[in-house]
Amino acid sequence: MSSDALGRGQELQITARIEQVFLAQRGHLFVWAPVVLAAGIGVYFALRWEPEIRHYLALIGGMVIAVVVARRAGPVAAPLCWAVALFALGICLAGVRTHLVAAPQIGYRYYGPVEGRIVGIDRSAADALRLVLDNVVLERVAPDDTPARVRLSLHGDQSYLVPKPGQIVVLTGHLSVSNGPVEPGGFDFRRHAWFLGLGAVGYTRTPVLLLTPPKGELPVFAARMWLSARVQTALPGEVGAFAAAVMTGDRSGIGQDTLEALRVSNLAHLLAISGLHMGLLSGFVFGLFRLAFAAVPVVGLRVPAKKLSAALALLVAAGYLGLSGGNVATERAFVMVAVVLLAVILDRRALTLRAVAVAALIILVLQPEALMGPGFQMSFAATTALVAVFGWLRDADLPRLPRWARAIAAVFVSSAVAGLATAPFGAAHFNQFAHYGLFANLLSVPFMGALVMPAAVLATCLLPFGLEGWPLWAMGQGLGWILHVAHVVSTLDGARGSIATPPAVVLPMMALAALWIMLWQGRLRWAGAVPLLLALGLWSQTERPFVLIAGDGGLVGVMTPQGRALSQSRGAGFTARNWLDHDGNDMSQESAAGLWRAPMVLPDGGRVIHLRGKTAAAQAACTRKDWLVMNSTAPKGLPCRVFDAVTLRSSGAVALYLRDGNLAVVTSSDLTGARLWNRRVAPRDRRARQ
Repeated sequence: MSSDALGRGQELQITARIEQVFLAQRGHLFVWAPVVLAAGIGVYFALRWEPEIRHYLALIGGMVIAVVVARRAGPVAAPLCWAVALFALGICLAGVRTHLVAAPQIGYRYYGPVEGRIVGIDRSAADALRLVLDNVVLERVAPDDTPARVRLSLHGDQSYLVPKPGQIVVLTGHLSVSNGPVEPGGFDFRRHAWFLGLGAVGYTRTPVLLLTPPKGELPVFAARMWLSARVQTALPGEVGAFAAAVMTGDRSGIGQDTLEALRVSNLAHLLAISGLHMGLLSGFVFGLFRLAFAAVPVVGLRVPAKKLSAALALLVAAGYLGLSGGNVATERAFVMVAVVLLAVILDRRALTLRAVAVAALIILVLQPEALMGPGFQMSFAATTALVAVFGWLRDADLPRLPRWARAIAAVFVSSAVAGLATAPFGAAHFNQFAHYGLFANLLSVPFMGALVMPAAVLATCLLPFGLEGWPLWAMGQGLGWILHVAHVVSTLDGARGSIATPPAVVLPMMALAALWIMLWQGRLRWAGAVPLLLALGLWSQTERPFVLIAGDGGLVGVMTPQGRALSQSRGAGFTARNWLDHDGNDMSQESAAGLWRAPMVLPDGGRVIHLRGKTAAAQAACTRKDWLVMNSTAPKGLPCRVFDAVTLRSSGAVALYLRDGNLAVVTSSDLTGARLWNRRVAPRDRRARQ
């Protein structure tokens, strides 16, 4: 036999094996649809330039060609063609969404009167009450240049007004566009504000005054805040604030100490209205209606009780979504619950990976930007892992446990799986790992499901009759226990582990590897362990910047053997805390400032000099090897490398990496590029300012 014939025979064998592999996936490929769609969305947000209309036309043409070819292709080519079409669709969806939410940004620092209607009330990371205003009016700013929404933190004496939904208020505030990343490659707060519709953020130190009382234009928001106040009156203190957050999504009453305890003990997910709350609520209502129908045989035997119960539970879940304010996490939870309940109505298996895929597709189509947030990543990581693991356990031939032990085992397995699935995302986004999180969840989650959520449902039902007192009391007992667990666990030695921020490629690599293990059919699934281990190895070798410079020039951080030395012990607290967290360092800003020696000497003999204030220009003196940082304009002709207010305004935050004895410069603008959400100020904005 000739060598050509042998070669063709080997090619045919390889082709046949590949076809067998894809044929084995038949019926299981749909779950990959949101993965490929998400990959396209991720590529869009990773671009450093904004796609133009010709790019979208090319993508649409590619989609059409891929779909046409897929309909005629074989078992190998068809899935690949569909993957190409979904990938291109993801890029297009993200681009369309970005343009649809476009709204004016203020583009400069504004100080003066601010008038607007209250449409949001919450608290900032500094524990200050915060208002979101729409119908904004700014002095000497044209309507076309005025942001649609602004968010302001309230400082100083604010006893003149109790903020309520729909009030039109006036104040004197400081406004500016949202800052970009606190360091190159960090979370882009400006992009986040773009999709929230916030054209400016700021603060006020003057009293907020009422201009016009509410006119009943925001009935759902008003009902939510009224219910929150009613709950906190019946349950004063942190327990009442916790109950209000669970029932209405209003977290404005919770203090920072309680939030920190919940985060360190890995119980913060019990605070946000997410999949757990929505699932417990709909499950309790579904079971309650089924029990009610069974208790009345005349009705239960004549109607499809199971389907009717699912439909009623879906209505209650929709009401809970509206009452809670409809934030992104709650919307994701509702979509997942709706998919499960609709599966019950349609006589389909409810908890399947296909149902999870449908929920993910709906969210990604409606809100592509959700992919970039930790909420989407953590919620779907936990849900996918739970469904996959319990599916394996259901199909495995394992010995059956006694009935009393099944509930305990289910809580243990679900807490362990969800904690393990979300741990990498929590560590990457929040730079911490709760060492006793599993223990805290085992002590808390059963109370959430067996006591807190049922009591919340009963309290809501009895509220119109004024009989909500005893259900709220029962709810308070459960939440009091959870807070007790959080405070005790958070004070244990080693409760919080600090972890450095991984390189950008690590999380996508880990996510794809874990999805491959859970979604692929056959032994080849275990090949996903290789990139998973590789991602962990890359994380362990994380390189942090040797020098960090804040985007406004107000803070500088230099890495030392003892940790990052900060140039200021006060001020720029948010930036300082983020830098230290990203380093995996839990020291305080004051301690980090104690490591600073002005000026800081670099390995090559140069110095990092940080000057602040109006007189900084007069003190500016440096040599060729030095790096001078100023929050004002530097004199011209200096021999050193200068980062002053003018330079940093275009570059954003700066990172200096130590490479072969030299410092390599990376700026935020290098990584974020020119996108819609970080475009420069238009000329008409400057005229409006004048």
